[in-house]
Amino acid sequence: MKLKIKVHTNSSTDKIEKISDKSYEIWTKEKPIDGKANKHLEKELKKYFKKECKIIHGLKSNYKIVDVLGLID
Repeated sequence: MKLKIKVHTNSSTDKIEKISDKSYEIWTKEKPIDGKANKHLEKELKKYFKKECKIIHGLKSNYKIVDVLGLID
C-alpha cells in the first residue's frame, strides 16, 4: 500500500497522525542531515504498521510516498 506522508523534522516529539486512509503527518526529532530523518521515519512506520516500509519518492522533500509492504489497498 502506498501512503502520502508529510514529515516535520527537528520536532520536539515523535508523533504519527492519521489524516485519511492513505495520508499521514509525522513529526520526528531527527534532523534532515545525511538521511537520518528518512531512516528514522522508516523505523517508526515499521513499528506503527508492524510491516516493512520503504520510502519510494521524496527522499529530499517533506512530502514523501512510502510503500508499506504487505498491506493491501
